[in-house]
Amino acid sequence: MKQLIHQRWFPIVVEKDEDGFFVAVNPSLAGCYSQGKTIEEALVNVQEATELCLESVDEKEASRDTQVSVHLIAA
Repeated sequence: MKQLIHQRWFPIVVEKDEDGFFVAVNPSLAGCYSQGKTIEEALVNVQEATELCLESVDEKEASRDTQVSVHLIAA
C-alpha cells in the first residue's frame, strides 16, 4: 500500500446484501464502493477502492467536504 502524504477520513456505509455479502459504500465519492464476505474484508476493499477513486478525480472534487448524517427511526 502506498504511503499517504495527506490522510483524509471518509464515512463508510456497510449493508449486507441478499447474497450474504457486505457492501461498503463511500458516499463522499460517487461510484466508490466495494464488497466482501465479512465486514472487515469489505472495509479493506473499500479503502483500496477509495484510494483508486481519489486518483481518478480532480483536486477540486477530492477536496470537497461531504456532510453525511446517520439517523435512527422507530417504525
